[in-house]
Amino acid sequence: MTSTQAPTVRPDRAADPPAGDRPRPSARERGARLLAALFLAPTIVGIVVFTVVPIAGSVVLSLFQWNVIDSPRFAGTANYREAFTDSTVLVSFGNTLVFMVLAVVSQLLIALTLALAVNGRMPVWLRSAFRSAFFFPLVLSAASISVVMKYLFNQDFGVVNWLLGLVGIAPVPWLTSENGAMAAVILVYVWQQFGFSFLLFVGGLNNIPKEMHEAASLDGATGLRKHLHVTLPLLSPTLLVASVVGIINALQVFEQPYVLTNGGPGDSTRTVVMVIYETAFEQLRFGTASAVGVLLFVLIMAVTAFQFRLSRRFVHYQ
Repeated sequence: MTSTQAPTVRPDRAADPPAGDRPRPSARERGARLLAALFLAPTIVGIVVFTVVPIAGSVVLSLFQWNVIDSPRFAGTANYREAFTDSTVLVSFGNTLVFMVLAVVSQLLIALTLALAVNGRMPVWLRSAFRSAFFFPLVLSAASISVVMKYLFNQDFGVVNWLLGLVGIAPVPWLTSENGAMAAVILVYVWQQFGFSFLLFVGGLNNIPKEMHEAASLDGATGLRKHLHVTLPLLSPTLLVASVVGIINALQVFEQPYVLTNGGPGDSTRTVVMVIYETAFEQLRFGTASAVGVLLFVLIMAVTAFQFRLSRRFVHYQ
């Protein structure tokens, strides 16, 4: 004898009335939705106009040859082939990747070290003063900072070499040698940018429950060991955000190398964005410049996707 089992009905599905029987939203609900749409509209319009449209336009323009004066001429993938065979473009991508690694690692290490120091025991007013001082360079213009730093790093009368001379170190050709120029660009960039990561780390450290450190202390963990096994795992989501933002910004660096060294000596500090600027506005080859810009966009997306892929293993959420 077979028994017939009634089909199981989910309570939430049974409670939902058919679409045609659902009550129409009230005037108050419609007004709330309209108000929410009005608040979101400026942001959505701004993203579409200033982000989506320029990206789509760059992709389309990368398939044409255009110098502003003559009419655009369809070129297919010729601009991309030119970018892959141009030694200046290839060198700029290499310089940008080297700069990204050195600058982001330095920025995160300095910001994390200072955040741990500021988060320690000190008066509230002193902690606030340090936060303001470390964040202040970020609100200044990168071009104006670079102009000042260009004088500070001057080999003949710069303050940096004068200070080094006080301890018996010979003048360093900061802006006229390949290694010195890259080091100067990285130092200036990190000095201005680490304040953002610093504030992120300070916020992340304040969100770590004190009970976790107390439990680690009871287990015998002290100093560096406590930071490695407690602080860093709990701070890993903040580290992910800081590294993603830092890498995206570093791959688009322009002002510091342009003002400090103008890409020199040779092409040792020429970055991808500098090549895009020079190709478009100095050589009037907007199609090739757009192709290089599209390649940079693909590189940024690939590196960001790789970071989020790694985050599945190394980022721990509470």
